[in-house]
Amino acid sequence: MRLNAASKPVDGKTARWSSYRPEEHRYGIVHLGLGNFARAHLLSYTEDALEAAGGDWRVVGASLRGSTLDSLLNPQDYRYTLLERGAETKASVIGALHSLISGREHIPDVLSAMTSPECRIVSLTVTEKGYGLAGDGGLDAAHPDIAHDLSEPRSPQGVIGLISAALALRHTNGLPPFTAISCDNLPHNGRRVREGVLEFARAVYGPSLALWIESEAAFPSTVVDRITPTPAETTSALARAETGYDDMAAIETEPFRQWILEDSFCTGRPAWDAVGAILVPDILDYERMKLWMLNGTHSLIAYCGCLYGKSFVKDVMADPCLNKLVTRHLQAVSSAIGRLGIDLDAYAEMLKERFSNPEIAHATAQIAMDGTQKLPQRITAPALAALNHGTDFEPFAFAIAVWIVYAERWAKGLAAYEISDPQGAIIREALSQAVGDADLLRAVHHSFPHILPAQLMSGNFRAALKENMSRFR
Repeated sequence: MRLNAASKPVDGKTARWSSYRPEEHRYGIVHLGLGNFARAHLLSYTEDALEAAGGDWRVVGASLRGSTLDSLLNPQDYRYTLLERGAETKASVIGALHSLISGREHIPDVLSAMTSPECRIVSLTVTEKGYGLAGDGGLDAAHPDIAHDLSEPRSPQGVIGLISAALALRHTNGLPPFTAISCDNLPHNGRRVREGVLEFARAVYGPSLALWIESEAAFPSTVVDRITPTPAETTSALARAETGYDDMAAIETEPFRQWILEDSFCTGRPAWDAVGAILVPDILDYERMKLWMLNGTHSLIAYCGCLYGKSFVKDVMADPCLNKLVTRHLQAVSSAIGRLGIDLDAYAEMLKERFSNPEIAHATAQIAMDGTQKLPQRITAPALAALNHGTDFEPFAFAIAVWIVYAERWAKGLAAYEISDPQGAIIREALSQAVGDADLLRAVHHSFPHILPAQLMSGNFRAALKENMSRFR
């Protein structure tokens, strides 16, 4: 009774099944970095859009590094169960995933899918570190994928090189470009991907291709939101209870989902706006609200959780003292943002309710990953805004201090947790020998100025940093 394309609804089971026939719809989207979040977010919206309006918009997933997901999904004809966990559990069988291409050795197949006339959108969830972009927005020549792809552009390994190569081939073959959609928590994500691709195209393919991309391709910025933890040991059993079928690739997520996109597409799109996605002319306000309030508070929760032995976000929220710190942080972010025409108090209350969901086991260690890539836009940016606006900056000093002590304890071999960060070797080298608060602050400022810039190294903010660090240490 393994879930597959021939499976049908089982009497007495409440799972929702596709009313359309997935195999009658070709693909129109290639998604780079297919993982749990993309399957809970992009595929969920696309499934609903296919239900609402049809179209050839199924998704070819790609895992450029390789994963075990293909071995789980292939026997199921790429069907899987999406479990929404809240006051009640709702299950949906997703049919919008067309296929999955996995592993470096199959990147040529990914490139072939991206250069087919069927492909009209390339979407991405590769995490902040996966783009190979420097802090100033340009290409990071030291990033392994960027360095490789600049020297061997005909066999790209990274997303910027792969998108550029695909657009170059489409231009040569007389095909229109595709729309590239980043679904990662990068500020101005569409603009940054566009600038990275244009820089790469100029360097490798010359100005003619860059001009074509600049005038014809589309790179809308987006805000994505849906808490999606790593599947638990009980996830498969829950999927079977809801569907009647064995599903080795089932995932759990929260009932809430949000997708805000700039309304800029060059070759069409699914009817996402008919199923809850919001299309706007300018995404800046939404982007700042989500990055600073949800993601920034998530980071605070993660590092507090790791330091205090709280395995899941819900455990942090259940601690009265830590819960108060979360409330204080959200209030400070709201003040730093200022007036948006959005009810930030209501948004903050909704976030606390979502963070407290007892059915979602979102690991603090998972959120804590890649802190050197996440903190500049999640914590440092609102800290600088608070200083500029004269609003409460103390919670941001607290959050940075938490991360510093979290990193220091690991660097000195004193932690019960592990750090997963692309700058892990630098963290260990910079912080393992630091003695005293002042020495530790200097080490962080020197090694990670994007987290602790000069503006935060003086006056009252520095004093607040030292006070909080001393308390934690």
